[in-house]
Amino acid sequence: MMAGQSHYTPPMPQFDTPVKLLIVVAPYYKDIADDLVAGAKAVAESAGAAWDLIEVPGALEIPTAIRIAQRTSNFDGFVALGCVIRGETTHYDTVCNDSSRALTLLGLDGCCVGNGILTVENHGQAVVRAGEQDKGGGAAAAALHLVALSRKWSRTPKGIGFQPGSYRVAGEGPVTA
Repeated sequence: MMAGQSHYTPPMPQFDTPVKLLIVVAPYYKDIADDLVAGAKAVAESAGAAWDLIEVPGALEIPTAIRIAQRTSNFDGFVALGCVIRGETTHYDTVCNDSSRALTLLGLDGCCVGNGILTVENHGQAVVRAGEQDKGGGAAAAALHLVALSRKWSRTPKGIGFQPGSYRVAGEGPVTA
């Protein structure tokens, strides 16, 4: 971040019922992963959320693990953590783009996921982002904000489409089931 520049961070949401997060980490760069996980755990715990942690081989496996858990388990939100450092080949671009795209598609499908996969040029940049900038905590906060929105809007009737217990047949008045 440039000197004198500041960013707004919304206040953490409050929850009436417990929140359960799944933290999915690719610990290829173990020191970076450990810092990301520590930040995510601290933010989750400060919000009163419970969490489970799983490790996957690499950043490309993170979205798949989240999708499996979303389909088969009872997590409210997900935190994706890992680090991709540019190397000498185009593999960096593939891993960055595909993991990010897959997480975005999960989110667009209603999954409450915070993306904390670092994409950096070198190890030094990763150290700053994982530690001082607390990108793991930021990813957990993002997931918690999305859980709060999901819970808020899941109880709001839309007033459109078929309503339970009542429907209308063309040419007739309301019919109650």
